[in-house]
Amino acid sequence: MGNLESLSVKPKSKRIFYFDALRALAILSVILFHVYLTTDSFILDNVSYHSLTWFFSDFIGASFRIGVVLFLVLAGSLSLGRDWTIRKFLGRRIPRIVIPFLFWGFVFSTLIAGFYWFYPNATSILAPNILNKLSVLNPCGIVTYLHFLYSYYMADAFTSTSYWFFWMILGTYLIMPIFNKWVYNSDLGELEYFLFFWLITCLFDHTLGIPFPIKLTYFVSPIGLVVLGYYLRYTDRKILNNPYFDILLIIFAWICQLIVSYMVSTPSEFYYLDRYSIFTAIEVIGIVLLFKNFGKLNIHINFFDNPEGIFHKSIFSIAKYSYGMYLVQRFVITFIWEIIRPFSIFKMFPALSIVVLFILSAFFSWAIIHLLNYIPNMGKIVGAK
Repeated sequence: MGNLESLSVKPKSKRIFYFDALRALAILSVILFHVYLTTDSFILDNVSYHSLTWFFSDFIGASFRIGVVLFLVLAGSLSLGRDWTIRKFLGRRIPRIVIPFLFWGFVFSTLIAGFYWFYPNATSILAPNILNKLSVLNPCGIVTYLHFLYSYYMADAFTSTSYWFFWMILGTYLIMPIFNKWVYNSDLGELEYFLFFWLITCLFDHTLGIPFPIKLTYFVSPIGLVVLGYYLRYTDRKILNNPYFDILLIIFAWICQLIVSYMVSTPSEFYYLDRYSIFTAIEVIGIVLLFKNFGKLNIHINFFDNPEGIFHKSIFSIAKYSYGMYLVQRFVITFIWEIIRPFSIFKMFPALSIVVLFILSAFFSWAIIHLLNYIPNMGKIVGAK
C-alpha cells in the first residue's frame, strides 16, 4: 500500500469543501435524529402501525443516527497522521470544546431554573408534561441550582442529555496523541489490520449484542471511527474510491437498518440500532467516500458548483457553527416543540411535525450561534470555529 509519510505532513490551510459538507451533514443529522426522538411518541399516537408516516419516521430514526459518528470520522481525517506534539494538539483542541460547553451549560441551566422559579404559571402552561422533570429545582436556592448545574454538565438534566457527546469527544481527544504516533508511522495495510478487528466489534458488540470471545477492548468505537476517518481520507483502493460502489454501500446499509427496525419495532415503540453498529459503519463509510469522490460522477450544476454561491456559503456557515449548534440544539428543539405541538394540523398530518420542527430547530440553532458570533471575541465562547 505504500508508506504514508508523504501524506502525513501538515496540510495547507485551504479548506477542503467535502469536509465542510460532511460536518454540515453531521450536525443536521444530529438535529434530525433528536427531532425524531422528540416526536416519536407523538407519531405513534397519531398514525397507524406500518403506515406511510410510520415508515417515514422509522427511516429517519434508522438512517440518520450518523451525526456523532461523522464527527468522529472527521476528527480522525483532520487530526491524525500529523507531526504535532501532545501539548500543541491538546492546547488547540481542548479549549475549543471546553469553553463553549461550560458557557452553554451555564446559560441553559440558569434560564431553565430562573424560568421555573420566577414564572411557574407560565411554565405549567408552556410545558405541563415536563414539570416533573424540573422537580429537582425544588426548593428554590443556590444549593439546588448548583446541583442542577452539575447535573446539566453531566448530561443528566432536562435538555442536556445530548451533552454526553462532550465527555466522549474529550476522552477521544485525550487518547488521540497516542494513536497519532502509531498512525504517523504506519502504512494503510497496518490501518486495515486495525479496522478489521474494529468492524468485528461493530458486528458483535454493537449489532448482534453478543460479546466476541476474544476481548477486543482496544478496537472498540469511538477510537475505531477516528482511525477510520484517516484511512478513508488517504486510501487508494479503487473499489472504495468508486462513487457508484459508495452509493451501493449507503443503500445496502439503509435497507438492512430498515429491515431490522421493521422486524423489531412494535406498535408502541420504534427500534433503532446502536450508533456503533456494523450497518451504521457501512453507511458512514459510503457517505464519506461518496463525498470524497463525488466529482467522479461528473454531475455539474451551477448552483452546487459555484464556490462563491449560496450553497457553498451555507455549507461553510453550518460547518463553522456546527459545535455551537450541537450544544444549543436540544434546548431549541424542546422549546419549539412545546410551542408548535398543540397545533391541530400536526395531528392531521403527523409527518409535517417532523419536517417543521427540523427546519425551525436547524435554523434557530444556526441563527443563535451566527448572531452571537458577531459580538467581538464571542466566537470561541459560543462554539464557532
